Amino acid sequence: MIKKLLIANRGEVAGRIIRACRELGIKTVAIYSEADVKSLYVKKADEAYLIPGDPIEAYLNYVRIVDLAKQVGADAIHPGYGFLAENPDFAQYCREKGITFVGPTPEQIRLFGNKVLAKKVMKEAGLPVIPGSEEPLEDPEEALKVAKEIGFPVLIKSAFGGGGRGMRVVRKEEEFKEKFESAYREAKTYFGRGELFVEKYLENPKHIEVQVLGDKYGNIIHLGERDCSLQRRHQKLIEVAPCPVLPKELRMKILGESVRALSKVGYENAGTLEFLVDLKRGEFYFIEMNTRLQVEHTITETITGIDIVEMMIRIAEGEPLPFYQGDITFRGYAIEFRINAEDPKRDFAPSPGKITAYYSPGGPGIRIDGAVYKDYIIPPFYDSLMVKMTVWALTWEKAVSRAKRALEEFTIRGVPTNIPLYREIVSDPDFLRGDFGIRFLEEKLPIYKERIKTLRRKEDLVLAISSAIVSYYGL
Repeated sequence: MIKKLLIANRGEVAGRIIRACRELGIKTVAIYSEADVKSLYVKKADEAYLIPGDPIEAYLNYVRIVDLAKQVGADAIHPGYGFLAENPDFAQYCREKGITFVGPTPEQIRLFGNKVLAKKVMKEAGLPVIPGSEEPLEDPEEALKVAKEIGFPVLIKSAFGGGGRGMRVVRKEEEFKEKFESAYREAKTYFGRGELFVEKYLENPKHIEVQVLGDKYGNIIHLGERDCSLQRRHQKLIEVAPCPVLPKELRMKILGESVRALSKVGYENAGTLEFLVDLKRGEFYFIEMNTRLQVEHTITETITGIDIVEMMIRIAEGEPLPFYQGDITFRGYAIEFRINAEDPKRDFAPSPGKITAYYSPGGPGIRIDGAVYKDYIIPPFYDSLMVKMTVWALTWEKAVSRAKRALEEFTIRGVPTNIPLYREIVSDPDFLRGDFGIRFLEEKLPIYKERIKTLRRKEDLVLAISSAIVSYYGL
C-alpha cells in the first residue's frame, strides 16, 4: 500500500491530488519552484521541497524528482497533467528506482504518445480512424502526395505533441508546403521532434472524449463521454458531460467500442480516448489517446460520483476495480469552465499579475478547484489557468441557467479573465441547444469580443462616475 506520495506537478492539480490522498490516509510531498513559494498546494501538503533554479525545469527534471522521492521516503509519484504526465522515460525511471508511478505503464505511455502509431494500433483494435498518413512524415513532397490522395482540406498535425502546436489546416494545394514547413518548425521547437502526419479535415465536428479506467487484471470500464468541442486555438475552454445532443445509439457505440479496443491492448489505469464525431452522418473517428488525468475529469466525477484520482491510486496499488460497468450510474449534466488569466483586449493573451479581489460562487451544484486567492501573484512561467468551476444540475437547461448565475457571481480583480467570454457563451441560444462544434468559437468570437468591449466601456463609465461622486462629496 502507498504510504507517502510525491506530486510531480503544481497549482490546481497538485491541490486536487492532495485532497484525494488525505481521504485515503496517504501522506503527501509537494515540490515547488521559486515562483511557487506562496502557492496554496505548498501549504496544504504534508511536506514541501523547493527545487531551485529555472521555474519550468523544476517540474521537468524527472531524475531529480525521483531521487528526491527516494530521499524523503515517498513510495509513489503522481504526475498530474502537463509537464511529465505523459513522459514514458519518467515512468520507466520510477519503475527502475522502485517508485510506484500512478498512471499507465511506460510501454503504454510510449505507444499512445506516438499519435501515428496509436491510430494504427486502435485501427487494428477495431476503432475507425480519419483517413490520412499511417507513418510520421518529414518530407513535404511525400506529405503532399498523401494530401492529394485523401483530398483537400487536410489537417497537418504533430506526431509527438498536442495542444494545437504543430497544427495547420490546409485548404489549397498551393499553400501546403509552406504550412507543412511552418508546422514542422513549431513541433520541433515545442516537442523536440518535428515529424507530422496528414489527415482528412472535418469541417465542424463534435470533439467527444471517453473516460476509461483499467486495472492490472484486464478489467476495463468507461465513465461516459465528455463534449470538449468549445475550444480556442485547439485549446479546450468549456467541457460538458454528457454531450447534450449525442444520440443514444451513437453514444453506446462509441463507449462500447472504446472499451473493447482498450481491452485488446490491456490498458491500465486512467485514460481518455478522443474522437471527432459527425452527428449528421452518425460517424466517429479516433484521433488520440491521453494516458493521464484530464483537466476536465471533474465533470465526469460530478455525474458519476466516482473519484478518478482515488481510483488511479488504488489501481496503482494493485487493487482491482471495485465495480462493474453495470454499477456505474450517470446523473444529470455537468459543465466545467476553465477560468484563465487572459486579456480580452489583447486577443485573450495570458496576463499574469496580482489578484486584488477574489470571490468565488457557491450554492447547490457548484464545485471550485482553484489555485489562487486574494493577493496571490500569478507567475508568468506557466499555463494561465487559475481555477476550474464545475456546475451541475439534473437537466441540461438547469445546468446552463445555474452556470449563468455562477458566472455572474464570480469576481476576480487585478488581472483580466475570460469570465466575460463565458457569460456571452452561456447566453447564446446555440449553446443552450447544444449546437456547437469545434469551430463554434472561431465563428462566434468576433461577435463576443464586440459585446465584451461595449460592456467594458459601460462598466468603466459607471466606475468613473461613482469615483467622481465619492471624490466630490468626500465619502
